[in-house]
Amino acid sequence: MEKATKKSLRRWGIGLVVLAIIAWFVPYLVIFYLICGIYDLSRNKNLNLQVIEQYFFGNGIFTWVLSPLNIILDLLSLPYINKGVYRLQDLPSDYQAEVKRLITATQKENIVGQLQQRAEQQSRSMFFFKWYGKDQPSFANVPSFYEKYNFVKTIGVSVFNKKNSTSKHFGPMRATIRVLYNINDMNDRSAYIWCGDTTSYWKDDKLFIFDDTLMHQSVNQTDQTRYCLFVDILRPSYVPGFFAAVVAFMGVVLKGSNSVFYKNWKVIQK
Repeated sequence: MEKATKKSLRRWGIGLVVLAIIAWFVPYLVIFYLICGIYDLSRNKNLNLQVIEQYFFGNGIFTWVLSPLNIILDLLSLPYINKGVYRLQDLPSDYQAEVKRLITATQKENIVGQLQQRAEQQSRSMFFFKWYGKDQPSFANVPSFYEKYNFVKTIGVSVFNKKNSTSKHFGPMRATIRVLYNINDMNDRSAYIWCGDTTSYWKDDKLFIFDDTLMHQSVNQTDQTRYCLFVDILRPSYVPGFFAAVVAFMGVVLKGSNSVFYKNWKVIQK
């Protein structure tokens, strides 16, 4: 506890000093970013000092940097209100159809059997088939993941070995929302994901859809390996072409960088 407190105080101290130095040279830019960041952060329902620290001085910094863009995306998505946590029926019917199509494909393909040998050598692994709209090479044979989708932009499989969890973290950008579908059956409620004030247990409900720019955490404290379909789908809007263009641009910028974003996973392609 004392070590964590010292780390937190050091992070606050360094962060505030750096922010003060930047504010000395570009005060209006810092004020602008503080306003955007405070709005963005206020969307989290579990707001406390730890969430504030993580957002401004921890793994949420990239989310803060992109907060002006995310606010613009929020406005452009209207009248579709960002629900934070979604049910499938909250999505437009054509979006729902693509999610259902992926789930059906996942149930038909022997995905666990194909990934098991490679995945269970790692504590946490990620297999990508699409990344920001671009097909990714893979040793696994899952033709359905390479079909054309209008709204699905990233397709992967996230694998947590037993007794493994992520840290509490934020995703960077709100041009998409995250769709997770647990492929294998979990035997108890020690495997779950939480976002805001919602905790979803994979034993009870295999599908979870949420805005990943909110703080969230995935937990697997079972004695099983957890295989989860990992999908980014465009946010519903009346201008899906614009959202698709933003995702495509980010795909160019972040080409080949999925191992950077998922540095705590072993990203396995071939």
